[in-house]
Amino acid sequence: MKFAVLDFETTGSQPADEIIQVGLVIIDQFQITDRYTSLVNPGISIPSSITTLTGITEDMVADAPTLDQVMSDMFPLLFDCVLVAHHAAFDVSFLQKGLMKTGYPPFSGRVLDTIDMLRMLFPSISSLQLSMVAALFGLDHERPHQADSDAEVTAAIWVMCLERLIGLPLLTIQRLQHIFENGNSDLGWFLDEICLYKESITSVDMDTNRYFRQFTLNVSDWGEEEDIRTPADEAGLGTSFKAFHQGLKTALQAKFEIFEDRESQEQMIHEVEKSLENDQHLMIEAGTGTGKSLGYLIPAIYYGIKYEKKVVVSTHTINLQEQLRERDIPLLKAIFPVPFKAAVLKGRSHYLCLRKFETKLTTRDYENGKEDPITAAQMVVWLSETEHGDDEELHFGNKGAQFWHTVASDTDSCLNRMCPWYKKCFYHRARNDANTADVIITNHSLLFTDMKAENRLLPSYKHLVIDEAHHFEEVASKHLGIELHSSAFYHSLLWLYKDNRSGQLPMLRFRLQKSNEHAERAAAWSQTIDSLFPKIIKIKEDWDRLSESLYELLAANSDPSQTENSQYVLRVKSETLPDNWRELVIMEDNIYLNANDLLRTLDKLLSEVKEMQDVLGVQGLVTDLNGTVKELYEHRDALHFFMKMADEGYVYWMEAGTYAKAKSLQLNSVPIDVSGLLQQHFFETKDSIVLTSATLSVNKSFQYSADQLGLAIPEDEERGKLKTVQLPSPFNYREQALVVIPRDFPMIKGAGDPAFINALIQSLSDVAQVTKGRMLILCTSNRMLKQIYAGMKDLLKPYGITVLGQGIDSSNRSKLTRMFQDNAMCVLLGTSSFWEGVDIPGDALSCLAIIRLPFQPPNNPLVEAKCENIKKRNENPFMKFSVPQAVIRFKQGFGRLVRRASDKGIVIIYDTRVIDTYYGKHFLYSLPGPKIEHMTTEQMLPRIEQWMGMGDAER
Repeated sequence: MKFAVLDFETTGSQPADEIIQVGLVIIDQFQITDRYTSLVNPGISIPSSITTLTGITEDMVADAPTLDQVMSDMFPLLFDCVLVAHHAAFDVSFLQKGLMKTGYPPFSGRVLDTIDMLRMLFPSISSLQLSMVAALFGLDHERPHQADSDAEVTAAIWVMCLERLIGLPLLTIQRLQHIFENGNSDLGWFLDEICLYKESITSVDMDTNRYFRQFTLNVSDWGEEEDIRTPADEAGLGTSFKAFHQGLKTALQAKFEIFEDRESQEQMIHEVEKSLENDQHLMIEAGTGTGKSLGYLIPAIYYGIKYEKKVVVSTHTINLQEQLRERDIPLLKAIFPVPFKAAVLKGRSHYLCLRKFETKLTTRDYENGKEDPITAAQMVVWLSETEHGDDEELHFGNKGAQFWHTVASDTDSCLNRMCPWYKKCFYHRARNDANTADVIITNHSLLFTDMKAENRLLPSYKHLVIDEAHHFEEVASKHLGIELHSSAFYHSLLWLYKDNRSGQLPMLRFRLQKSNEHAERAAAWSQTIDSLFPKIIKIKEDWDRLSESLYELLAANSDPSQTENSQYVLRVKSETLPDNWRELVIMEDNIYLNANDLLRTLDKLLSEVKEMQDVLGVQGLVTDLNGTVKELYEHRDALHFFMKMADEGYVYWMEAGTYAKAKSLQLNSVPIDVSGLLQQHFFETKDSIVLTSATLSVNKSFQYSADQLGLAIPEDEERGKLKTVQLPSPFNYREQALVVIPRDFPMIKGAGDPAFINALIQSLSDVAQVTKGRMLILCTSNRMLKQIYAGMKDLLKPYGITVLGQGIDSSNRSKLTRMFQDNAMCVLLGTSSFWEGVDIPGDALSCLAIIRLPFQPPNNPLVEAKCENIKKRNENPFMKFSVPQAVIRFKQGFGRLVRRASDKGIVIIYDTRVIDTYYGKHFLYSLPGPKIEHMTTEQMLPRIEQWMGMGDAER
């Protein structure tokens, strides 16, 4: 099979645009046999943005061949080839236009896209951008966005895809071929050809791979693992923790050529061990560079092995969970003198349900035309590699997350031991691993899900380490609240009944009608099912009307520019209800009554069918239907709770996107104060809880964090139940970080104040020229980010400094961070998610600009309700809540600058409230000791140049 790998550079992507360069590489039998490349005179001017992107200037194409000449050279090369391109639709549209314009017939051969192949064959690839893929595969890509270089790299990637595809087990290829069968697509045709070829050269080798129910898997049955330790092993723990720890340090020194003792990490290990040993709670603040993961893992694993007690470690983000699994645990396993087992357990929806996936493929239940089969193919390949069956390992395309939702594991549709996949099940494997582990790594969300499930998810435990603890109370509020997504309610109804052929009820009806043995009962059940269809349609229509009305109310009374992520947000209070609320409540009453009627009938039907499900062969279908029914009960109750607003301990609000209208509506009912629940379920029932984060203290005090969690700091902390410790920073902030405050900078007068914004754009652009980019700008609103972005882009363009904006160039934080690091002269603007969890060490980041102190918007419903509560206690909500919360966020933002001992840079605070107000000192006193100077805006640039000059000399 011959392939023609094609790439064009053009003057743009619109129909009126023209080709300016072509790159073509011919592949035959895995070998490159021919190449063709040429610049093309487009006959129109090249936009400056295209010249910046490609490096192709008008002078370069002035004497280049015309499109006629280039097409006459290319046309013979395409004969008898399959066309391949990266984002093929773009290149093919320009090829067809070029051929037709120059009098040639359109290309009529097959077309394949490297994007589709990469997604299928390398399911864990995190970016499909050509340069990123090239870097991942170790390919040289010297001139991105030049057609010859792009075509060469695409050809190399295509050869790798072919080798990977042919190297897959025969059964996996047959599965892929089956997914695209009868689809009449070029990809389907290609997989048919590959399958025929593979079948001609191989047979299913039962020894090379593990197979089950016509799938290639990378796991054997769970529960067959042997004990990893003998009683004799435990002697390796030594006579005391001190001796054990010393031995561990010796092992670390032997493993790493450069190993330095970190005083703060030593202290943390000692404090965590002491709190576990003495059944004490501990709040310990450990800044960047402490190495806090090892600081708590070493004593936690030691304690777990020594006393045969489970220790649970909880993180806020899945990212940190993965980091512990991939980096820290393997390191400790390599140096620990005693074997140990660590298990990662996530929420159930993160694991694939193999039964649902098999059914999906068998019935070809694909909602999204081209997207779903590619996602299904991606997952078939992934199944031959994965040990965990966890969605974090997959990087989905457009509708992938939607597809995953239909095949994810969930409690209500689980057959447990009756499932043919039970011993292969990823969720039950993770549960089994957790049951036999010394330390379990989970996340805050699952801790609260476990709490709501009366502790049936996690194994029994009395010792807990909470990392990223500054988020613990916030996650508790979210998870102990009740939320209803408009689309979730709608989709549950859709799963029941989409039309006469699609949906769980029509499928059950179809299966019942095929039953010959119990025709009479099956006919009666089918009649009941028929009677339910109009009821489902009625509820769906009523919900459409109600959600539309709620959305209109929300949009009319909300200003999206006031929120961080430009969403509509509206708090609903029982004392100031909108005029039409009574009508809306009547609409909800109708939904509630009709849902009751529907769900009662479904319960009765399912309990009757369940008695004969084995005979009728509808076991899986009945289980899935039970799951949907349970979901509908939850949606019905969540809507009822929100509309009635009976519990005064809750705050109620609606939110929605500005584009997706009623489909994005979300109704939230959240408890205002969760400290009592945290006390009851965690701090009073667990022997020892360690809370750690880089930001727990405000003004050197833990009082705010303790208040949020309902904890009392005792006078005698050594003997009391709670101890607080603030560790010294391992970095020399006085030498590494300079904080600059331009004291004459204008104060902001309301959102979008032009005087403030213009001064800001000018100042930031001046600084960016001095620092040659390498600047991260933290904003507190999307609106301000967009204004700064537009102004800086124009000012910095002549200096070759790129400006990237969150939500403009991409919404993906890790992709933006990577683009920033890969670009030598770059400025990155970010809002909420960039204030923490972003790690940009080294020279890539030398300047951090904080535009505004990160106070939560006062109209945030939960913030507003918390402040009202504090007022009722005759306390000052601003000083008691708003300032401490902003200080913790501010410290997180500051922490982005210095990530390792060799980093050096500047932080500019443009909000003069830090020096002009009585509360400003709380922000500055909470920083870990950097050099702080305030000066006029005019003096700022020379001071920055001087500071950065020192840095270069030292380097």
